[in-house]
Amino acid sequence: MDSKRVATAFLVGLPALFAIIAGGCWLALLILVIVYFASKEYTEILRHKGFLPSLKIMLTSSAIFAGLAYFNKFNLIPLAFTLSAMMAFMWVLFRGRQPYIANVATTLLGFLYCGWFPLHLLFLRNMGGDFDGWFIPSPQGAGYCLLILFAVLVTDTFCYIVGCRYGKNKLSPVISPNKTIEGSLGGTLMCMVFSLAIGLAIGLPWYHACILGLLIAIFAQIGDLCESMIKRDAGVKDSSNILPGHGGFLDRTDSYILTIPVVYYYLQYCVNSNALVDFIKGFLG
Repeated sequence: MDSKRVATAFLVGLPALFAIIAGGCWLALLILVIVYFASKEYTEILRHKGFLPSLKIMLTSSAIFAGLAYFNKFNLIPLAFTLSAMMAFMWVLFRGRQPYIANVATTLLGFLYCGWFPLHLLFLRNMGGDFDGWFIPSPQGAGYCLLILFAVLVTDTFCYIVGCRYGKNKLSPVISPNKTIEGSLGGTLMCMVFSLAIGLAIGLPWYHACILGLLIAIFAQIGDLCESMIKRDAGVKDSSNILPGHGGFLDRTDSYILTIPVVYYYLQYCVNSNALVDFIKGFLG
């Protein structure tokens, strides 16, 4: 195994683990660092296509979202979204740089993809209460974050192992020709088993733990494919080379970008409340 890859994994993974457990300003700082580098890499990737998304607008919007999330000012988030979208239009309008529409669109996508989605980790970490699980007497949100952190790693690892050993049918031959259906199924199965074990340890009902495992596995792989789609369309292999042996921050976090919001909303509306079930019942009945 590449020693640089292992060393980088420890150097990045240990601070991330500490920030998740500590929460508060430490986690906010970690997310802002990731958002900064991810946004910068995203902007550079799009420049290969001739697009000029505004990094300043993306970072400003992400900082505003992070501040509102950190201070629990969720009622101001719609206002922040509206102002951010307006800033994206005005920036491109007054800069006068072609292609106009593509620059607006890629800027809007940028602060959603690189900023808003990852910031759901703050929301997830701030979920109240303490677990009364078997082994981990930790804040509820920290347990959820750790579940995602390791379940995604399990998914990626077993997708690779099973795919290398048994893979025959391509999962997405155009976007990512090395990924196979067999690897995807193997990673999904192991993620569900892992999530069941960890879910029970932190006090989740078994059926919610299994559903979360399935959601994590599916959206971790979709997130990976989404970043591969962006890079392939731009003709770029890695988002950057800032992390030796791993590429860039987007390359290392792509599996989490979609997964974190999905898990947060599932927990918020299906586990901690019955809001989604009540809505469906009301809609059907």
